[in-house]
Amino acid sequence: MVLHPVVGGDRRPAASAAAPPDAPAPAGRAPAARLDEAIGLARAIELTIAHAEFFQVKTPRPATLMGSGQVERLGELITEKAVGVVVVDASLSPVQQRNLERAWKAKVIDRTGLILEIFGARARTHEGRLQVELASLSYQRSRLVRSWTHLERQRGGFGFLGGPGESQIELDRRLIGDRIAKLKRELLDVRRTRELHRSARRRVPYPIVALVGYTNAGKSTLFNRLTRSAVFAEDLLFATLDPTMRGLKLASGRQIILSDTVGFISDLPTHLVAAFRATLEEVLEADIVLHVRDISHPDSDAQREDVEGVLSDLGLADAVERGLLEVWNKIDLLPPDERAAALARSEGNKSRVLVSALTGAGTDQLIARLDQALSSQREILKLDVDLADGRMLAWLYDRGEVLSRDDRDQTAHVTVALDPPDVARFQRQFPAAHRLH
Repeated sequence: MVLHPVVGGDRRPAASAAAPPDAPAPAGRAPAARLDEAIGLARAIELTIAHAEFFQVKTPRPATLMGSGQVERLGELITEKAVGVVVVDASLSPVQQRNLERAWKAKVIDRTGLILEIFGARARTHEGRLQVELASLSYQRSRLVRSWTHLERQRGGFGFLGGPGESQIELDRRLIGDRIAKLKRELLDVRRTRELHRSARRRVPYPIVALVGYTNAGKSTLFNRLTRSAVFAEDLLFATLDPTMRGLKLASGRQIILSDTVGFISDLPTHLVAAFRATLEEVLEADIVLHVRDISHPDSDAQREDVEGVLSDLGLADAVERGLLEVWNKIDLLPPDERAAALARSEGNKSRVLVSALTGAGTDQLIARLDQALSSQREILKLDVDLADGRMLAWLYDRGEVLSRDDRDQTAHVTVALDPPDVARFQRQFPAAHRLH
């Protein structure tokens, strides 16, 4: 069973349960769309949906979130349909979760717990599993309430010390705390390894383009289409968790590295943002960030705000302010009139490209736009190169775009466009090069 309590108003998202009743609701986030998203999350871990509904909660109750009448009504429905798991698409406190489980005699999980379940089922790499376990333990530590009698038992002291000893709940908290500390140390090693990999990539003359976006926006499908790869891509929320990188050759012949990252979602649990920071930091290293949007989704604008909010938290607020290059995906799902209107709106707009990752429509324009964006970042150098210095000439042709060349008096007068990292590499490798200004 999936429930979405609308707290304090018709358009308030579930996670605002703790917000004051007069707080403004985010624009464009409809309860029906939010409920559909919660159903999609539940199906992502293969739960069978016996019943789903959204309902209004005028005043959040500290004990159960919803009123006693709603608890009783839903309890009868849960008994009638023999429901074993109830998903409440809201942030439940440990006390609220415990009280609802007692009232309904069924397992209750909130939005954070559901997303953690999905991440736990999807993590494939060692790093991904470490990150999910860290997020899960951080969440579980806050759930250790005295719901069971075994947590009230006490263990005796050591040797002759005696005394009341350590209660089971204290022991559980300590064990979880020790495990969290160990996981953080392991993830710190992962972070150092990632930094070494990034340092190695900086020495390779390939710009990095990162795909970001709301979960199920089609990032992995687009990634596969552009790079001819076979990264797992399904019509599922959080189909992929671990970042993947592949080489891509643009129309100009320039080689880039394309990076597919984990999808974002509204009210992304803070435990997950913290745990996956090492993975998300790949976005910070990108030369270009492509924001992939599901333009056919009714809440596409609200999803954009969610993604930009996470990117700003990661340290990309300036890039968000300047405006990201947006890829409007799934145009094949738009009705013909809406598709024509969207194409008309994007005419002449250099910050937007319309594509269908499924059919391949618009991907050529996207590759051309990437070429243009990377070219605009290039620095133009005018150099005098001795014709006998074949190594320098070969380097310039290999790493840059030679715009003009005039050979006179045993000297090649070369005008070349180089990416900013390559300018620094050129200066390190050929410090004696004669540069014209």
